[in-house]
Amino acid sequence: MTKLLLPFMIAILLACNNANNSSQHDSVTVIRKDTTTEYFDTTAMNILSETERVEGWQLLFNGKDLSGWHLYQHKTGGAWAVDSGMLHCKGDKDFKANRADLTTDSTYENFELFLEWKIAPQGNSGIIYLASEEYPAAYLSGPEYQLIDDNNFPEKLENWQLSGCNYAMSAPLVNATRPAGVWNHARIVVYHGHVEHWLNGQKTADYIIGSPEWKAEKEKGKWKDAKGYGATKNGFIDLQDHGSEIWFKNIKIKRLS
Repeated sequence: MTKLLLPFMIAILLACNNANNSSQHDSVTVIRKDTTTEYFDTTAMNILSETERVEGWQLLFNGKDLSGWHLYQHKTGGAWAVDSGMLHCKGDKDFKANRADLTTDSTYENFELFLEWKIAPQGNSGIIYLASEEYPAAYLSGPEYQLIDDNNFPEKLENWQLSGCNYAMSAPLVNATRPAGVWNHARIVVYHGHVEHWLNGQKTADYIIGSPEWKAEKEKGKWKDAKGYGATKNGFIDLQDHGSEIWFKNIKIKRLS
């Protein structure tokens, strides 16, 4: 009897082990629940808890100055400033001079990014990631997490222009934005080409760079002639200066292996 049962017991053990490995893999590549409002103390300003430090989180903004950041392609301009512990892009519709995105000094390949943002009425901005400075603008290389006043923007918005979406590629999975002037929690996870956007605890985008579905969207949309779009594997985090007033705080990142 024991000899008969042995093969079945081995098979069960192997199946359980494979299931555990699959679960561990999914917990990194597919984060099924956003816990930022539970995990992070969003009442604190630009500090890391001891737990965050142990888990590998790093601050990208110290709340005091622009250390760790530079203007895209090292341009000059005065649109970005630190205001009461917040990173502030001043509202100015003049795009002709002295305006540029704010870009991290370091590059990131696999990571989890968390930040808080609020936008002025009728405002427009974005978080661009996996960006290269080889092109005239960061959005020509890096995908964009859209930040916009969904309710009062002065022009008609397409679904692929709404907050939390994969800009110009797909509409948000859910509408999770808060009104202009109210703080939002944004989270971006990039792991070997698999990308998730989260907004206020809800997943708003989930895609794989280079997949057949992604290529089809690129070829029929705004980026069809942008040869460098989505091509950078290890790129900058870029906060867009779109001529609108926007504020950021608690910007933190964790590299994923």
